[in-house]
Amino acid sequence: MSTPVVVTGLGVVAPNGLGVEEYWSAARVGKSGIGRISRFDPTQYPAQLAGEIHGFEAGEHLPSRLLPQTDRMTRLALVAADWALADAGVNPKELPAFDMGVVTSSASGGFEFGQRELERLWSQGSEYVSAYQSFAWFYAVNSGQISIRHGMKGPSGVVVTEQAGGLDSVAQARRQVRKGTPLVVSGSVDASLCPWGWVAQMTSGRVTTQDDPATAYLPFDRRASGHVPGEGGAILILEREDVARGRGAKVYGEIAGYGATFDPKPGSGRPPALRRAIETALADAGVSPRDVDVVFADGAAVPELDRIEAEALNAVFGREQVPVTVPKTATGALYSAAGALDIATVFLAMEEGLIPPTMNTDPSDEYGLDLVVGHPRPHEVRTALVLARGQGGFNSALVVRSAA
Repeated sequence: MSTPVVVTGLGVVAPNGLGVEEYWSAARVGKSGIGRISRFDPTQYPAQLAGEIHGFEAGEHLPSRLLPQTDRMTRLALVAADWALADAGVNPKELPAFDMGVVTSSASGGFEFGQRELERLWSQGSEYVSAYQSFAWFYAVNSGQISIRHGMKGPSGVVVTEQAGGLDSVAQARRQVRKGTPLVVSGSVDASLCPWGWVAQMTSGRVTTQDDPATAYLPFDRRASGHVPGEGGAILILEREDVARGRGAKVYGEIAGYGATFDPKPGSGRPPALRRAIETALADAGVSPRDVDVVFADGAAVPELDRIEAEALNAVFGREQVPVTVPKTATGALYSAAGALDIATVFLAMEEGLIPPTMNTDPSDEYGLDLVVGHPRPHEVRTALVLARGQGGFNSALVVRSAA
């Protein structure tokens, strides 16, 4: 039997809350962090809404020497990692360096830092470009900076599978723990709310151009017109269950099953592969569809993608047979970090016995889903399925099981 791998620490940085307590108090009732972009003037762009994090001052949390060499994304990730380690009761200085690893995911890298330095290159010359540009923009920088800050020399890396990355990185971390690394820091934080990053996101054709936060991000709704981007995410601490319980750690729950697939080439005539990812994850966890208490859906809010997701869920569970929710309607889609934040949200939902709502959506009957909308639903959550899909055909499914 495979070694159970559990989560013992959470660190959350989200548009509707900094820290686990503040985030959950907002997420549990669907309090939104979506609004008009304020970090740059979005007037000239067709999309103008985002889930921004307000009130975060990196200098209040990190040493000044780190500030010149880090993008906003990395600063958020470093703080989330600090909070997750503290939540887990782990002091990295007390552990052997090679007993700790870091596996995160990224969809972009430090775009805000990169844009600033490119502007300096064009307007002032190469001598004005920061030497830190050599790595601060890089998609692997969060893993690198977390590992350096905490002296973690075990297996480390980064997963790049667009919006599926948050689940894929946690699954990769689970593999490393099972292979012998006692502790792995995982999850994702993304932040690309700058003109360069904004233009890149809009090229997907999946970003809504609606200007009312209350009617912009509407998965499984006939009015759906795309998602609202956001920034932030979650960092998780993964350990072997026997090690965690042996040191008396609080255990949120187990990363119990995982499945990943890749969609066939458009026009091939072959069906989408999301259903197979779901079935693989359930089989890996050793659970049946009737054991699943809730599904945290990907919720693309693109009609064709919503149809594909609903069809996969109905094929596995039956129509309206399992509660489904999309709490990211209150934060925006955080790209690679969306799945990681959903995992953290699942654990918090398990603690309270409550499913957070999907906000603003008026679900269409054509999808056949029991979507939790408007208000939280009291419901025991012992086993949850989390879904994420990345542009280009990535599908990931993760089964999370409670500690009880």
